[in-house]
Amino acid sequence: MHTNRRNFLGLALATVAFATFGAAAASAATVEEIKAKGTLVVGIQGDNAPWGFVNTSGQQDGFDADVANLFAKELGVKVQFQPLAVANRIPALTTGKVDILFATMAMTEERAKSIQYSKPYAANTISLYAAKSDTVTKPEDVAGWEIGVPKSSSQDKAVTDAVGSTATVRRFDDDAATIQALISGQVKAVGGNQFYGQRLDAASADTYERKINFLTTYNGVGTRLGEKDWNEAVNAFIEKIKANGELAAITKKWMAIDLPQFPESIPNIPFTVN
Repeated sequence: MHTNRRNFLGLALATVAFATFGAAAASAATVEEIKAKGTLVVGIQGDNAPWGFVNTSGQQDGFDADVANLFAKELGVKVQFQPLAVANRIPALTTGKVDILFATMAMTEERAKSIQYSKPYAANTISLYAAKSDTVTKPEDVAGWEIGVPKSSSQDKAVTDAVGSTATVRRFDDDAATIQALISGQVKAVGGNQFYGQRLDAASADTYERKINFLTTYNGVGTRLGEKDWNEAVNAFIEKIKANGELAAITKKWMAIDLPQFPESIPNIPFTVN
């Protein structure tokens, strides 16, 4: 009796696990299935202006939103945005919660093991920001400091690699929490993208400045590993909007810069599915 009950429970649990896995796998739709469905679910940042943010009308807005809307138009479908925290971007894609990532995805070797990157379509400079009153010209100058970064972000890696054990790196859920940590005095500096200066100045005018540039990263659209149809569709789209001036116009609109020169390749980060 007890043995049969245990077997029944085990079978039931296995059935639930299989159903859960099957539901996640089933949601990983092909490009043609999305076209038939008529809606593209896009993973995007919801708190990182001007890359991705919710505007005063409650609508998803920003650089990535504009590019994603163009891609949805290219497919002939509507777009449904799913705002994601930095650490949740890749899991949301790999589990099928979203179809694709236009989510300020800096291209790194580690991430390339989990997702497929497109060709780059944006560039981003990672820097250290601190109070103007603090003198900092090199990583050694932050000895003993606490430095905030969004966890699992390109800033996290850049700052950690630069300061080593010289300073303490404190990790927060997202960009907004990281910026608030500096303003509230929880940390003495933050590792931020090229737009942190604007956001810090808006929160506390003439208080903070960029101190050190760590590196320039390139952003790619994220799709699931091995999904050649998605990768080819995105790469063809990026080439099209580069050629027709639409990407340059979006870059000028949100970043007030000309379209950067993008690398043809990045070591150990393939842009295409073989």
